[in-house]
Amino acid sequence: MGSLLEKVNSPADIKGLSVEELNALASEIRAFMVGGVSKTGGHLASSLGAVELTLAMHYVFNAPKDKIIWDVGHQSYAHKIITGRKDNFSTLRKKGGICGFSKPSESPYDTVITGHSSTSISSGLGMATARDLAGGDYAVISIIGDGSLTAGVAFEGLNQAGHLKKNMIVVLNDNEMSISKNVGALSTFLSRKITGRFATNAKKEIERIAKSIPAIGDKLLSVAKKAEESLITFFTPGMLFEGLGFHYVGPLDGHDTAALIEAFNDLKEVNGPILMHVMTTKGKGYGPAEKDPLKFHGIGAFDVATGSTKPSFALTYTDAFSAALTEIAERDPRVVAITAAMPEGTGLSKFAERFPERFIDVGIAEQHALTFAAGLAKEGYRPVAAIYSTFLQRAYDQVVHDICIENIPVIIAMDRAGIVGADGPTHHGLFDVSYLRHIPNMIVAAPKDEAELRNMLWSATRYKSPVAIRYPRGACKGKSLVGPFVEIVPGSAEVVREGSDITIAALGTMVTPALEAAERLATIGIKAEVINARFAKPLDKETIIRSVASTGLLVTVEENALAGGFGSAVLELLSDENVKIRVKRLGAADVFIEHGTQEELRKEAGLDTEAIEAAVKALIDERKRQRITA
Repeated sequence: MGSLLEKVNSPADIKGLSVEELNALASEIRAFMVGGVSKTGGHLASSLGAVELTLAMHYVFNAPKDKIIWDVGHQSYAHKIITGRKDNFSTLRKKGGICGFSKPSESPYDTVITGHSSTSISSGLGMATARDLAGGDYAVISIIGDGSLTAGVAFEGLNQAGHLKKNMIVVLNDNEMSISKNVGALSTFLSRKITGRFATNAKKEIERIAKSIPAIGDKLLSVAKKAEESLITFFTPGMLFEGLGFHYVGPLDGHDTAALIEAFNDLKEVNGPILMHVMTTKGKGYGPAEKDPLKFHGIGAFDVATGSTKPSFALTYTDAFSAALTEIAERDPRVVAITAAMPEGTGLSKFAERFPERFIDVGIAEQHALTFAAGLAKEGYRPVAAIYSTFLQRAYDQVVHDICIENIPVIIAMDRAGIVGADGPTHHGLFDVSYLRHIPNMIVAAPKDEAELRNMLWSATRYKSPVAIRYPRGACKGKSLVGPFVEIVPGSAEVVREGSDITIAALGTMVTPALEAAERLATIGIKAEVINARFAKPLDKETIIRSVASTGLLVTVEENALAGGFGSAVLELLSDENVKIRVKRLGAADVFIEHGTQEELRKEAGLDTEAIEAAVKALIDERKRQRITA
């Protein structure tokens, strides 16, 4: 740790530094950040690009009284380091350590929880309105990345802010990337910049022509100079934001600390909403991250000297999905793949290389993605929208209104379903079964392994109804992904282990630990029957009823919230069929699960082999006691 950084424990400690010292501190922060993330993993490239911006904001404003609101939180590591969490930075994203995103319960300097994009403007406008209603005097600064402006909620906030004319600053951190390269007309518009050569030549030509006109030349030149700012605004994104009612400033060099400080000081005195446009370099200051910002957007542990990560040869569920979809598309020209700014994260980049004309990246716009998919499906195509489970939450109404009411056969591939690990509560996919299974016409499926995922995906292209297939983050089970496809009929479960003492009905990721628990139980004489449910909706009524009628006891296991989940669906089935047996449901409790490794969090949530084994033993012992006392 450098000498300047050693002395910084709060934003107050940087306010007396010179610009030269702030620049030196920025270098120290970058080195400290790279060293820390190289051990813990994290969202590095975006945070490296926002160091000078962070220092300038904390230099001018007085957080936490003044509200600094980060969008997503990918950019906030320097903010964390200078707001009292430097000594805990080595615990980043570890269980019990500091969060990888902004988190108010962690620090008063973190104004709102973040993790999903495009929320900072609306949050900031709400706080600015509350300030004015209460007669407060604090500043509100919302920082949003350029990629986040592809989401409609960002423009809803901009539109309302421009109308209300509240005093607030929106900082557009423009690095020309969200996670992957930005797409769409808006991104193209933001990338239009007036070049130095064009501006200089145009200005010289206007001056030459004006001066050549007798009598009125000087007056014309004066008017031309006054129009210069309008000219620049026209050729830059300022035209858009001025039209929305913002005072536009920029583009500014986001790594020029002095210029940023001067701009923030000036803007403090301006009334009304302000859009400050800054240009930054993703991965700034660390060569490997500048060269490959996509790789270093979210990265695991790596070697600082080379930027190389430890190679992983394990096939992931994302890999399996990618391979299966590409194989299916080879055979079926109706298949179209859709992503919401996550081609690499969802595995669709390989599909895009093979079928560029059938691949669409809509940007950070999950709502649009699903309604767009519905339009494709209405015209006979088979769209597959690959969206993380946690981000699908943003498009719930589109699932209901635009897909399910008309029973349109859109396929939703829900990556990162269940516990995801170090990204924590904003990214766990623990609610999708609950918020999807009650929607009429929706099929909700969950494979036990990658081979079943492949067959489910192929089968889904043959269904006449919408289907959501949930699968986890992480390594596969080592099953083969070659051979003919096998159709899986909706609502068809399979008994993967026979038994007579108790039934374990497991969904998706929980089938493997359920089988492991059954094997352990067999060593002490308990014969557990294990059902791979495969579907949370529709349920395989016959298989479940037949099994529990034989065993008399049931444990359901799911990597989803207990409330309204797979276990609840089974209870509803048993009630409807007037089957009265003892049931124990295992799943995520009614709390938000924090960050840690998947293994740590599953164990804590009671979703591992040991927890299933314990639940079975408890029910068996309970039945024995009841028989003794009967």
